[in-house]
Amino acid sequence: MSFQNPVFIPGPTNMPEALRRAVDMPTLDHRSSLFAEILHPAREGVKHVLKSATAEIFFFPSTGTGGWETALTNTLSPGDKVLAARNGMFSHRWIDMCQRHGLVLQVVETPWGEGIPADRFCEILTADTSHEIKVVLATHNETATGVKSDIAAIRAALDAANHPAMLYVDGVSSIASMDFRMDDWGVDVAVTGSQKGFMLPAGLAIVGFSPKAMQAVETATLPRTFFDIRDMGKSYAANGYPYTPAVGLLNGLNQSCGMLKAEGLENVFARHRRIADGIRAAVHAWGLRLCAASPDLYSDSVSAICTPDGFNATNIVTHAADTYGVAFGVGLGDVAGKVFRIGHLGMLTDVMALSGIATAEMCMADLGLDIQLGSGVAAAQEVYRATAAHPVRAAA
Repeated sequence: MSFQNPVFIPGPTNMPEALRRAVDMPTLDHRSSLFAEILHPAREGVKHVLKSATAEIFFFPSTGTGGWETALTNTLSPGDKVLAARNGMFSHRWIDMCQRHGLVLQVVETPWGEGIPADRFCEILTADTSHEIKVVLATHNETATGVKSDIAAIRAALDAANHPAMLYVDGVSSIASMDFRMDDWGVDVAVTGSQKGFMLPAGLAIVGFSPKAMQAVETATLPRTFFDIRDMGKSYAANGYPYTPAVGLLNGLNQSCGMLKAEGLENVFARHRRIADGIRAAVHAWGLRLCAASPDLYSDSVSAICTPDGFNATNIVTHAADTYGVAFGVGLGDVAGKVFRIGHLGMLTDVMALSGIATAEMCMADLGLDIQLGSGVAAAQEVYRATAAHPVRAAA
């Protein structure tokens, strides 16, 4: 691998130099007043990215998986019932976590490549007249398959069923890259991490709790210590932390939120969409298809690309790393060996995306696939030329 080449994995993502410098800071006494000048602006910045006026924001030294555990353990009790769809590796892992915590799962098995079936959720919620289901889990952007689910439709299903269940959303590979509307969609807990759209190293679980979720904390009996938001909230009120915080990452997060705000969230989302459109055009020019079953499901942060039957897609990833020093993502779970993934989120430009497309073409041609060198690049160039934007200085 080469540190000079951008990565094209769906996280951790490329880091702007300004954020690398923000993370690489001198040691700071986290019990001093200076820490509050990092912590509280970072919380406000994340609220802005989540498009929420009312969420309580918490940061844990962890990853998105720790954010999942924070959501569950702070609001639920053993034996509580949870509704979820299994449509990819990360929804599968959240379901597994629920089972390990003694929760009762109703799982809607969904083909990998499809989105969460909101209509089926509506049927289940409507039939649950005793309101045994306490929480609905949803993975907004399934990183393994490049599938974006309609969270607004899931909220509509809850509302149509007049069901009081809370809605928890895994936005790890969507938040800060794709439109996310915590308040408008009635999301009760939103989970993400530092290493994707926020363009930072891994190490922070970032969670937002709605007022309804905050109320549920008081009656939940699942054990929690490290992830107890009550301890975290009390410390925040005193401008501190219940234990040693990841100060450098929090400083980076504060700066990242400032970058995203300076670029403008809608511009951030449009940039991701434009870059994704170019990669999708390249896939079409190669004669290949995406794992996502239809255009309305296409993710703007990662594309999972299906290779021909009998071909091991993992070889593309290995060859790219060994021969060209470039990182793509392998297929996971049910699609292992069937897809390779191009991550196109975070600090990325049209020009950077073209280098990834060109590298993928070289790898596929080297490995004997019927790929015309330059075909995908040319298709993406047409997209980018037609939708050219001014350089984004905020992410430089």
